[in-house]
Amino acid sequence: MGGNAWMQTGPYQPDLVAAFRQAQEESLAADDHGFEGRSVEDLWRDEDWYEYVFTGGTASVLDFPAMIDATDDDGPFMRPLTDGEVRAWSPGGRPTQEEWDRALDTGRLAFPNRAQGNCTVLYRDGRPALIGYWGMTAD
Repeated sequence: MGGNAWMQTGPYQPDLVAAFRQAQEESLAADDHGFEGRSVEDLWRDEDWYEYVFTGGTASVLDFPAMIDATDDDGPFMRPLTDGEVRAWSPGGRPTQEEWDRALDTGRLAFPNRAQGNCTVLYRDGRPALIGYWGMTAD
């Protein structure tokens, strides 16, 4: 089987790891996937959660236990794009949400391999506004 591609946005924070954790908590609050009353940290200590994520997943930021450095490429983790990777599809280096959507829709920006995710800051009026997350489920 192949993974399923997904994309979502989350709130911007200068600390990308903190923004990722906030997006995870918001995703979990919107849908606990049958794991009621647990935090994200609790989920990643539960073998049943591993089974759930790696045999179907949530198609969201919840599919990843942590964010890694932009220069790493090991999965299953969320990885921010490098500046060079952003400029490959957004030459000005400050992509808007519309630019990001279009790049993903046209294939100028690729989805990562199965069980991996990427993220980048999205801008509105030249200022950071959101974080764009996209990835592929493990299944």
